[in-house]
Amino acid sequence: MSQLGEIQQAILNDDLGAVASLDVPETYRGVTVHKDEADMFEGLESRDKDPRKSLHVDEVPVPELGPGEALVAVMASAINYNTVWTSIFEPVSTFKFLERYGRLSPLSKRHDLPYHVVGSDLSGVVLRTGPGVHNWKPGDEVVAHCLNVELEGPDGHNDTMLDSEQRIWGFETNFGGLAEIALVKSNQLMPKPDHLTWEEAASPGLVNSTAYRQLVSRNGADMKQGDIVLIWGASGGLGSYATQYALNGGAIPVCVVSSPEKAEICRKLGAELIIDRSSATGEGYKFWKDEHNQDPKEWQRFGKKIRELTGGEDPDIVFEHPGRETFGASVYAARKGGTIVTCASTSGYMHQYDNRYLWMNLKRIIGSHFANYRESWEANRLIAKGLIHPTLSKTYALEDTGQAALDVHRNAHQGKVGVLALAPEEGLGVRNHELREKHIDGINAFRNV
Repeated sequence: MSQLGEIQQAILNDDLGAVASLDVPETYRGVTVHKDEADMFEGLESRDKDPRKSLHVDEVPVPELGPGEALVAVMASAINYNTVWTSIFEPVSTFKFLERYGRLSPLSKRHDLPYHVVGSDLSGVVLRTGPGVHNWKPGDEVVAHCLNVELEGPDGHNDTMLDSEQRIWGFETNFGGLAEIALVKSNQLMPKPDHLTWEEAASPGLVNSTAYRQLVSRNGADMKQGDIVLIWGASGGLGSYATQYALNGGAIPVCVVSSPEKAEICRKLGAELIIDRSSATGEGYKFWKDEHNQDPKEWQRFGKKIRELTGGEDPDIVFEHPGRETFGASVYAARKGGTIVTCASTSGYMHQYDNRYLWMNLKRIIGSHFANYRESWEANRLIAKGLIHPTLSKTYALEDTGQAALDVHRNAHQGKVGVLALAPEEGLGVRNHELREKHIDGINAFRNV
């Protein structure tokens, strides 16, 4: 049996104490993009770029373990939109990030390679820890958040997201989670929720923490009870957590979705106010007349629909992430003094909006990017207590990561899409069956939809 096979069997047999005594292999399988293929989609529209062509499963060397770091045997991972961006080399090739990181120090030079092991989520078991790691040991079952931070400068010591060397692991660094082994900083690690399977536990990380900061944290919208929260893509990987946080925190979500099936998911979560943008419902809002001009009358029609649902009230908070397609409508729709909080631009980065609605109505736009360790820990704690649930809908094998990324790229998915690494099948890794049974309907809300 191979060294990695021995590690896998020890984990599957719950012999976690043996992990420290097992040899770490010299190589492992990881999902990669290749530097010499960065121009492969040149001239194509984004929608025509196929991640199945650019994502490879390669045997790669296990990286050197540095101070404050950990090697993790990855049981499962998940797809985020940043993996889609990496796979289609937009808005820039991620090899530019790796080159920049490689110039920081001799140790960070490890990341500047002709291949990039991608992925910003994982669940798994700690294999080894580097010097200076005190809170984690081999055999610990963990999940990882994706904030990679150096914390050598002053800027990050109030909020680590403001650190001058803050990066997203697996996107702006190498050795990510879509692999059999991953390299993380020890302050990325958090306890695996013990009532979840490996694939369920891997799926919340990035999006759950992002939604927590964006909506709940004082660094984001600082949501309070009774707030009306307009949530774009409310059944998607990010929006599904925003919907749960709004409901869990006493707010009133207005869920915007793109199909009757996605509307039904929001109802299963407990949301009542839903706008289905699909043309089948007659609500097919088209905020752009053409490539260059928006249609303010559609903003107004959209705002009227929101007020019909809320009894005449506009949103206190707009949870933004589509970007270009929706941002003009978001700025218009927010109430006077309201907040538009944005963490992404999946439909385009160059936003246009009518500034009169912003300045004359004293609205605010807040930029929110992932989450710091405290916010990520709190978000994971809520998962572990069964107060927020994973939104996993489908799981692929590591070899099929390209198809999983294509699903997300084409918005042909619900919630989160998982990927198995060392876990040979779904359903493994549950420790707390009693808590799981209590929340099984919530855990399975996105499956079989």
